[in-house]
Amino acid sequence: MQVSDDILSLLEEKGAQMAKEAQRAVILQPGALGDCILTLPLAKLMREALGLGGIDIIGHAEYIGILPERSCINSIRSIDSTDLHRLFAEPAQFDLADYDPLINVFSDYAWIITFMGEPNSDFEQNLIFTANCSRSAEIITLSMKPPDDAKQHVAEYCTWQLARESGLAPDRARTRPDDVLIQATQADRNRGAEILEQVDIDTSKRIVVLHPGSGGRHKCWHHENFASVAQALRSADIEPVFLLGPAEMERFDAPQKARLCETAVCLPRPALSDVVAVLSCADAFVGNDSGVTHLAAGMGVRTFALFGPTDPALWRPIGPALHVLRDPGERFTREPAPDLQKTLLERLTASEDEPATS
Repeated sequence: MQVSDDILSLLEEKGAQMAKEAQRAVILQPGALGDCILTLPLAKLMREALGLGGIDIIGHAEYIGILPERSCINSIRSIDSTDLHRLFAEPAQFDLADYDPLINVFSDYAWIITFMGEPNSDFEQNLIFTANCSRSAEIITLSMKPPDDAKQHVAEYCTWQLARESGLAPDRARTRPDDVLIQATQADRNRGAEILEQVDIDTSKRIVVLHPGSGGRHKCWHHENFASVAQALRSADIEPVFLLGPAEMERFDAPQKARLCETAVCLPRPALSDVVAVLSCADAFVGNDSGVTHLAAGMGVRTFALFGPTDPALWRPIGPALHVLRDPGERFTREPAPDLQKTLLERLTASEDEPATS
């Protein structure tokens, strides 16, 4: 009888574990690339601490499309393919028909984490109602912005909020600043080599990728700094490559773009998957406080993040080879900074150095 009881107990325990692992979670993340990458430590914590079988993300496809098969995210759904805007209605005006497509969006999930709406808002109330039309689900609304008086990194602030709301021990909320969040594939490396060879980059040399843009002008180091650094790298027999996304192609005038492109090869408007491919072949990356800088650092590329007015204590990228250089003065965006150029070049041309956050 004792043996039978032991076997039954073991089967029940295994069944409970299998049921737990069959549970899935979804994260609603409407932010840009940097916010999506800074959400990955939260997703990783959920998988590890809650024993989930999978984590999906709903967001803008142009930012989250690179995550499956390279990160802890299993699958994605475009925010534009859903009717989430309906959830902002006043609860008295919100209605769901039988077999409403909005119910199906959440029917597979036991956990729903949202960065849309506010706690106790109309959005949250309508989301709770919608999710519970198909199953009982834990729904937690989080913020990507720490309080003004906080000095907590945004990724850790997100995991701390989850721990507080879900009952996890506070020590589980700690993030690891040297995590590799995104793993490039062999296909990425093959594609990166192909792109670089097409623009006559010698892939036998050291390659430094530079991205002179960001979502906000106030976060952009003066473009002449990037041109001077690229010119110096070429003199050191290092191959510099500029990534110029749509924002940079529109923001920079013709002389500025010409200045950059005369100092290094420029890749205009690359798809994000091609950015991943090129970064997978890079020896180092230089960029502002931007989504692409978060991407490079998260991939484990030796990353030099240039910060001006924004605080790296809150917004620095996560990665094992991150170096933060900061110039909070007004000249950051307005004029060249030869001293900071010199510091950056000394670190770039060194074969190896220890990650630094200031």
